[in-house]
Amino acid sequence: MKNSFFLIFFCLIFSSISAHKSLIKEDTLGSKNSYAKINFQQPLYTTQLPVFTGEYSNSISNNIEILEEAFASENPISIHKGYRLLGYDYMAINDTILAKESFEKSEKFAQLSENDAAIAQSYTDLANFYRKSKKDYKMAFSYHDLSIKLYSKINDSAGLSRAYYSNILSAIEAKDFRKVYTSIIKAKKLKGFKENTALGISLDYYLGEYYVQKRDFKIADFYLLKAIKAAENENFTIELENAYGYYYKSLQKQNKYKEAFKALSLYEHYKNENRDNIKLAERAALSAQFQIAEYRKDIKTANLNNLLQAEIVKNKSKINTILIFVSACFLLLLIALFSASRKRIVLVKKLRIKNKKYLIAKEHAEKLSEAKNSFFSTISHELRTPLYGVIGLSNILMEDKSLKDHKSDIKSLKFSADYLLALINDVLQINKLDSNDLENEEEHTTFDPRDLIETITTSFEYIRILNDNNISLEIPDNMPELVRGNSVRLSRILMNIIGNACKFTKDGDIYIKTEVLTIDSSLTTIKFTIKDTGIGIPKEKQESIFDEFSQIDSNNFGYQGTGLGLPIVKKLLAASNSSIDLKSELGKGSAFSFILSFEVIEKAINNINPKSLEFKKLKGKKILVVEDNLINQIVTQKILEKNNFICTIAENGQLAINKVKEESFDLILMDINMPVKNGIEATKEIRKFNTNIPIIALTAVEIEEIRHKIYLAGMDDIILKPYDISKFIETITKNITLNRQENKSHLQVI
Repeated sequence: MKNSFFLIFFCLIFSSISAHKSLIKEDTLGSKNSYAKINFQQPLYTTQLPVFTGEYSNSISNNIEILEEAFASENPISIHKGYRLLGYDYMAINDTILAKESFEKSEKFAQLSENDAAIAQSYTDLANFYRKSKKDYKMAFSYHDLSIKLYSKINDSAGLSRAYYSNILSAIEAKDFRKVYTSIIKAKKLKGFKENTALGISLDYYLGEYYVQKRDFKIADFYLLKAIKAAENENFTIELENAYGYYYKSLQKQNKYKEAFKALSLYEHYKNENRDNIKLAERAALSAQFQIAEYRKDIKTANLNNLLQAEIVKNKSKINTILIFVSACFLLLLIALFSASRKRIVLVKKLRIKNKKYLIAKEHAEKLSEAKNSFFSTISHELRTPLYGVIGLSNILMEDKSLKDHKSDIKSLKFSADYLLALINDVLQINKLDSNDLENEEEHTTFDPRDLIETITTSFEYIRILNDNNISLEIPDNMPELVRGNSVRLSRILMNIIGNACKFTKDGDIYIKTEVLTIDSSLTTIKFTIKDTGIGIPKEKQESIFDEFSQIDSNNFGYQGTGLGLPIVKKLLAASNSSIDLKSELGKGSAFSFILSFEVIEKAINNINPKSLEFKKLKGKKILVVEDNLINQIVTQKILEKNNFICTIAENGQLAINKVKEESFDLILMDINMPVKNGIEATKEIRKFNTNIPIIALTAVEIEEIRHKIYLAGMDDIILKPYDISKFIETITKNITLNRQENKSHLQVI
């Protein structure tokens, strides 16, 4: 019975080897004259690359079949085609080793074919590989140049269009926008881009991206919408994801939040759809790799069989011995295959178990991440809400002349509250930096750098007097009056560095120096240096102080700190493509310096200055405060009444709706998180019957988490608790003075 089983199994194996004996023959290929030459001037590709369609799941199996047929026909052009398509499949799933091997073999068989179009195509493929998988733009551009030169030589418009398209991709990733624009202009003239829908869509998308970089949003939106429309007609999900992603960025930079939100939703939809396709491709790739390995094993076995048969023909007298030998070899092979099959089954089971564990761990990590974000959002609100009451009451008590004898105690209370608020803000900031959530955190605005630096310096007057220090500020005459950049990020950097200098210097000097390194009509580069004569930093700790929660010894100072200020500075500068330089000597002080670039604005923008508004005209204006926290009600009411406003309290959103229907108010301060009905829902209800009354969100939640909901609900402005009282009053005054249409272009967050 066992002998019959092995005999039947032997026959099946032999038949399988015979069926695949011509699949892979790289070592047996003879001279290139043995291959039939075919015309390669017209495109041979019937399988569209996944980069345009987003369909990955069937691509690998189709390309394996193409490669099998190519080796059977011994045609170098077909083999070149099979390897290049397979290379793109491996590159799509980030298998750089197999991708590089496939593209190099594709070039080898293109050279054997002596066909210039095939060779030029292989150069484009290698350029794409070095750009996408290796980020080696120097190698990529060298292959692009070879490809474009060869396509131009043979006047292949379709091939040249593909070559320029790939060159555009590399130039964009390398941020060489001059090369991007030059390549686009040349590509636009080619017939190949007009005939190829996919290439045309991509060209329009990258034109849109180019003009967004140039801040020409009108032209950018035109090309992006054109690409979206064409991609939707062809159902090109990858291009739809890319186009909607950059269309969203363009709208956001134009402050078109409503349209941007729609674009973001569509971008996320296509992103998720493409992610599912990639997962299917990864599983198909594993199967394809196993098939190739099995094919190679079969070919080696088939070659062994051919040698044995030839030996039988040469020496008939050894037929019986050879048959016994061959039978024994195949019997051993069967045993080996059977053993390998058993091991493979065991390995597959282990792999499945590991995959399940990985998925469980992945889900657990995602839940932890969600829990972490939820925790920080909750802790932000829960801590800032009582702090709003503490800081607000301490400010009110400090101005009460009857409490003059307790002024020092109240100052200590306010200092402790301010310190706790700074600690909370530092922890939330470092969490945001660690999660790379900076893309939409801060808008680029137009500001006066001289005024910003002077304002920040003035804010340290209290601690300067406390530590008996002198602060010297040096700003050159050639400092631009108006620049455009991330003023919030610059403020945070300067506040942290100057704050450290003030805290760790006593009876000394602090020097704040700015130096304009370069300046022209469009761009300026400024160097900032903050130097002190404080305690200094030991050499062995000058690297570790940029680590989170790391501190230097400061026993002689009554301040310990959180150890988060300098790590925040380092990460903010890294996000601005800059770095911080430190020079320090223990006992002699420290000097921190960094360099940032800003866009120079020649003409000032006519913004309304709240300080110039006529406050007297606002006396007796009625304000509705919607707040559920009793302490916060008292603080807000006292601040408003002290500034001659008439204040009415509503404990929740539903009561606010009823009061607005019954009475007339000049402005509403709307808390977000409340029982019965929250601020978002209440605002939506009020906007159904009153579209004119200004509504300002009053919230302790991190602003980026709720910004879109606030504006979509119909609110006009946002105030983040706890707040600076002067800015609080200015924001209220501005919103009452301006009508809602004017106010939309002057939104600010304090």
